[in-house]
Amino acid sequence: MQATQDSTVARSIPWVAPFAVFLLLLAALPALGLSPRLEAVAWWVVLVPLLWFVSRGAITFRAPHWVGSILVGLGVCALWVAPDLLVAGWREHWLFQNGITGTVKVSLGEDARTDPVVLALRFARAALIVPIVEELFWRGWLPRWIQNPRFEQVQLGTYTTGAFIITALLFAAEHGPYWEVGLVAGLIYNWWMMRTRSLGDLILAHGVTNAALSAFVLATGRWEFWM
Repeated sequence: MQATQDSTVARSIPWVAPFAVFLLLLAALPALGLSPRLEAVAWWVVLVPLLWFVSRGAITFRAPHWVGSILVGLGVCALWVAPDLLVAGWREHWLFQNGITGTVKVSLGEDARTDPVVLALRFARAALIVPIVEELFWRGWLPRWIQNPRFEQVQLGTYTTGAFIITALLFAAEHGPYWEVGLVAGLIYNWWMMRTRSLGDLILAHGVTNAALSAFVLATGRWEFWM
């Protein structure tokens, strides 16, 4: 039994480790006092080798439903910004900013917002690295593990009702004061994973969402959307 558990943990590492390190970097890098450029580079220095050496066997970029994935990605981006654009003061409500969900913060300092290198690296990180890291965990591993700790016995894109809801709720919680749009995004991504059973399509959809949202941030100066 112990050998089986150890094997399951080992098989989970490619799916879980990048996300765990991603969360660690979110907490640790701002506390290190690095320059904006050095901090922006640090994400790449840590995560790219990790994805290559640890997770490349789990990653696929094949997206047979690529047209739909692009449309899903653009749709999620539109839904993400819609409440704040359509309703004045929407994000200021206590439902979104409180002691549990936190408050809206701008993660880039003023100097970083005018540095083209920092902005380019942040854009590329959001569009290229984050979708891989998050989809390995949120759609590739977690819903399958919820259904069976020997998660590889569960086909990608297979959900019980419980796994579908729990994954969406936890995905929402990850996004703090943007939890309600995070919940909508999580439900849509889960649904698309059920339809396509393709991790590559989810990486593409998530990447399109993040790229479109990043373009919106750069075009409008609404830096709060870059969490």
